[in-house]
Parts: sequence; structure tokens; C-alpha cells
Amino acid sequence: MSLITCSADEDAMNGLERTLEFIKGNRVDRLPYHPILMRIVSELTGVNYRDFCLDPLIHSDAAIRMSEMLDCDWVTVMSDPYAEAEAFGLPVAYPDNAMPHETGLLIMDPSTDIDNLTVPRLQDAHRMRGRVEQIEHFVRLCKDRFFIVGWVEGPMAEYADLRGLGPACLDLFDCPERVHQAMDVIMENALNFITAQVNAGAHCIGIGDAACSQIGPELYETFAFERERELVAHTHALGALAKIHICGNTTSIMPNVIETGADIIDVDHLATDMAGFAALLKPGQVLCGNADPVSIIAKGSPERIRQTVRTIHEQTRGRTIVSAGCEIPPGTPVANLRAFREAAGL
Repeated sequence: MSLITCSADEDAMNGLERTLEFIKGNRVDRLPYHPILMRIVSELTGVNYRDFCLDPLIHSDAAIRMSEMLDCDWVTVMSDPYAEAEAFGLPVAYPDNAMPHETGLLIMDPSTDIDNLTVPRLQDAHRMRGRVEQIEHFVRLCKDRFFIVGWVEGPMAEYADLRGLGPACLDLFDCPERVHQAMDVIMENALNFITAQVNAGAHCIGIGDAACSQIGPELYETFAFERERELVAHTHALGALAKIHICGNTTSIMPNVIETGADIIDVDHLATDMAGFAALLKPGQVLCGNADPVSIIAKGSPERIRQTVRTIHEQTRGRTIVSAGCEIPPGTPVANLRAFREAAGL
């Protein structure tokens, strides 16, 4: 696909229009700018991070303020990976100004505990319900300005949350039938959660399946690929777009990740073959990333940031949304984030 060019008028489109037209392969005024902003939102807006995770209105208001401040093109419900896990019964702690963390495991013995895993009821799951409320609040305040992105955990990531990453990986060999049983429950919940978020007004659903970068292509194909493809197809059937985010080096699984049909495929900085990935894209698919969020965005000079964006743009023939490979860390200078946005104008 040929290199997409940008026009000089940077006020011609808003974030929603820019993102949708870019994904379609149409001419845009500048590249979409979609940095993953979570803990830094708390830092720059003064919002307590515990409240950012737990209070839907505080989250939505802070996210909108941040996108307006930095001229981003999207708003998201992202804060931590535990909304669904807590609904399943995982004990989670919420420190005032740090990332939430589990305080125990839900699946200690897969031979028995998985039999007790049931699909949560949305009305009883306050974190999941809160994310739906975040989207509803986004819709009330900015549905025609920003690309609104909901979120679900993918099957491997969610199983790892409930079981622990190390034991979860061993289970793929030791008791694969039990893993499939658990993932079937996880999938039913994810499909329900996608439906609720799209019905609330999300333009796109992100699917976070970080643990997949740790299991290799054969196990990815066995346990995650078809399920991710089902999540994407379900999202599309509801009229929304789909995005897949897998942290880490996804080089070996990227052909299958693209084959899920997701419209936006995130690429971490550890996966470096951007030109090769871009060659696999079908019409209506784009990459997103893959600047190093620490060494380039947080610690690099503005010129190094701009050069990184230009290089990625050239390597992928213009088919990449401007973003880092993962979350922008706290402490990143605002000047660097502004340089990152300015680089989207090339």
C-alpha cells in the first residue's frame, strides 16, 4: 500500500474523523496520535490513581482533560487489567497512587478450582459496570470528537491474571483441557462485556492479551488465536472496530495476530520488523506503535522522538498510528509528549 500523505491544514479533522479515515486508507490532515496514558494521567491532572481506576466519572473526566491537553485523538477506559478478574473473584488491592495488584490467586488448583469459575453478571461486577459507565460518559461529552475505545482482556491474559503467569504457562502443557475449560468461561464473559461496551457507544474495543508474547506461536495458535478472532468478529458484528494489544516481542505470532482481522494491531518496541508486519496488513488494517516508551518517549530528546516517528512512518508505508509500544510511563516530560504529537504532522 502506498505511503499516506498528510495535508497542511491540521485543523481539518477531529480525532474521531482522523482515526476512522486513516484506518480506511484515506487522506488525513495528520497521523492519528494514540499514546497509552494511564498512570501519567493521575500525575498530570492531580487525580488519585485509585479513583482513576474505581470512579467512572473521575476516570472519564481526567482522560478527556488529558487528551485535550496533549491533542490526542482518542480516549480509553484503560487503567489496569483487573476489571474482569475482580468480577471473577480475584482479590485485588487498589493503592492510592500506584497500579492495582492482585493479593492472591483465584485458580490455585486447576483440577478443582476451574469447575467453580462462572460467568459474572454485569450488574454485580462493579469494575466492569464502571467501564460501561465510563464509555457512556465519554459519549455524553465527546462522542463526535474523540475515538472512544473500550477494553476486554484476551483469553490468555485473563487466565494468567486468575492463575498467575508462571503457573498459567505450565498449565498449557500439564492440563490443557482445563485451560480450555477456563477460557471458554472467560470468552463468554468477554463477549458479553464487548456487547455492553459497544452498546454504550464505544467506537472500538481493545483486546489486551499480553501473556501471548510469552508462549510462542504454536501455543498461541492452540489457545488464543481462534478465540481472539472470535472476539474481533463479534466486535465487528456489533458495528465497532477492534484493536489487539499484546505487550512484548510478538514477532513470531504477528502473522496470526494480523490474521485475527483486528483493525488496529499494536506493536511493542521489542518487535522490530515494522516493514515486514506492514506488508501483511490487509485493506482496513493499520499498525499502532512502536516507539520505546522509556528510552525514546520518556528519556529521549524531542528530535529523537520526531526521528523515530518518521522512521516508523517510512518503514510501514504510512500505515501506523503514532503511539509508543505500551504505556507512557509516569515522569515523562510534557515537552516530550508534545513533541510526540507534533511528529504526527511529519
